[in-house]
Amino acid sequence: MKLITIGDNVVDCYLDQDKYYPGGNCVNVAVNAKRNGASVVSYIGIFGNDEPANHIKYVLSQEGIDYRFSRDVIGITGQPQVTLTEDNDRVFVGGPKNTVQHKFKIQLIQEELDYIKTFDLSHVSCYSSMESELPKLSQVVKVSYDFSNRKELPYIESIAPYISYAFFSAAELSDEGLERFIRDLNNFQFEIIGLTRGARPAIFIKNGAIYEQKIKKIEVVDTMGAGDSLIAGFLTSYMSGDDIEAAIEKGTRSAEKTCQEYGGFGYPKQIQKV
Repeated sequence: MKLITIGDNVVDCYLDQDKYYPGGNCVNVAVNAKRNGASVVSYIGIFGNDEPANHIKYVLSQEGIDYRFSRDVIGITGQPQVTLTEDNDRVFVGGPKNTVQHKFKIQLIQEELDYIKTFDLSHVSCYSSMESELPKLSQVVKVSYDFSNRKELPYIESIAPYISYAFFSAAELSDEGLERFIRDLNNFQFEIIGLTRGARPAIFIKNGAIYEQKIKKIEVVDTMGAGDSLIAGFLTSYMSGDDIEAAIEKGTRSAEKTCQEYGGFGYPKQIQKV
């Protein structure tokens, strides 16, 4: 299975540790897909010219992920600030708004589309500012998209025709709200829908059939990137030919591992005080 992720990279700054960890949805999915057995994983993103960007590049190289088509620009890397609750759940508490992710966006050229065409699947997130590129991206490869908390129907409708696998964070929805949202999503032609629900079992939908994740109680160190890891494990398994239930199980095991270390996938580095 060959996967390319296109979009965001950040370093998550843990204020209680004075350390940062490489992350961002597309980086997290790339690394965890490779760890889950994807044969080839590449990443296209926008890198700043600071030490956090260098660290993310180092990590990608260490994990065997090609990033040759990424952009290098002058500016700072996204640095969301993070604290942990008593339950070891991660909470974002701000960060700079003048980062390269805010200032620049990716426009895919033909050389890159020819390269992307050699992959089985692409993955993008709502943090990637890639909405305008989805029409041409979907013409050369299937698209997986993490909507995260973006559940506004006009937004979903605007890009749904280009997306095969759609993932949403639905932790805050009541059972009634979730049922209503699923009814709304069934109006779109997604091949698979995944809905994470925090500590509750995730739900996957295929051809109208609903599958519920089977979870077990584990010791949680940090939930950062658990949803991204679930997506990565699921996609790697499903795109390799496993049925949906086996793929959900693979994604679940991947997320469990992620919850047992700090950061999206480790690699801490000390925050440099200015």
